[in-house]
Amino acid sequence: MTRTSRVLVVDDEVALAQCIPSYFTKDGFEVLASHDGLDAVKVARDFQPDFIVLDLMLPGLDGVEVCKEIRKFSDAYIIMLTARDEEMDKVVGLAVGADDYMVKPFSTKELIARAHAMLR
Repeated sequence: MTRTSRVLVVDDEVALAQCIPSYFTKDGFEVLASHDGLDAVKVARDFQPDFIVLDLMLPGLDGVEVCKEIRKFSDAYIIMLTARDEEMDKVVGLAVGADDYMVKPFSTKELIARAHAMLR
């Protein structure tokens, strides 16, 4: 029997950090959310997600540092979901270990589709 895929959503915008998990939950994922960088690293270590939705601008540790820390112990698929849309932000995000990068505003259907594609 296979376990349910796990998703960690990391965003300091509380409304978004509640909305995104609801879509993943409806699609059959087990989901946890975190609102700051330091907590996100701890939750990722304990929860062992398969997929991480990671904002760049976070209190505590920013998303780049969170990604670096998580990469030390996890090969979870990481998608950065952020309002930062400059080419250099994307390049840095991918260089530190993110697998994908989406810019806000975004389509929740596309986000879920990307999760399924990566987990196949």
